[in-house]
Amino acid sequence: MTWLRVLKAGCALAICGFGLTALAGEPSATEPERGVWQKHEYSFQFLGFTTTYSCDGLASKLKVLLIAAGARADAKSTSGGCVRGYGSPDQFARANLKFYTLAPSGNGEVADPPINGAWHSVAIADRSPREIAPGDCELIEQFRDKVLPMFTTRNIDNRMTCVPNQLSGSVINLKFEVFAGSAVKK
Repeated sequence: MTWLRVLKAGCALAICGFGLTALAGEPSATEPERGVWQKHEYSFQFLGFTTTYSCDGLASKLKVLLIAAGARADAKSTSGGCVRGYGSPDQFARANLKFYTLAPSGNGEVADPPINGAWHSVAIADRSPREIAPGDCELIEQFRDKVLPMFTTRNIDNRMTCVPNQLSGSVINLKFEVFAGSAVKK
C-alpha cells in the first residue's frame, strides 16, 4: 500500500515537473513589453431605446468605461453639444472623448519616458465596474463597437445580450485582454 502511494506521488511530481518545464519556454502573458501611447479623439453619440442619458451622465459613464478598458488615467470625457441643459435627459446625448491607449512598440518606436506595458484581463459586467447597471447594456454595446477597436485588445469574449425597452433579459458580459501599462522607472 505504501509503495502504491509513493508511486502515485512520484508520477504526479513527474507530470507536474514536465508541465512546468514545458511552460517555462513560453513567454508569460504578463511579461512587460515596451509600448507607445497613442492619442485618440472621438465624438460619441449615444442612440438607445432602454436608457436615456443626460450629456454629462453619458460623459461620466464613458469615462468609467475608458479607464476600465485600460485607457491612461488622464482620459477626458466631456459632454458634447446637447439640446437640453445640464442634467436633463437627451435622446441624442453626446460626449467628446480624448484619451490615450498603449500599443506595443513593434517597429522600434521609442516613447519618452519609456513605457512598460503588459496584457491585462478586463471584465465588464453588471456592477463591474460598480457604476455599470443593467440599463447600460446598449451603451456598452456601442462602446464595444465604436471605442474598443481603438485599444490594443485580444481574446475578446462578447456575451452581451441587450433587449431594447426592458431591463429583464439583458446581460452585460464583455471580457477581453488589453495592452496597458505605466511609465518605466529610470
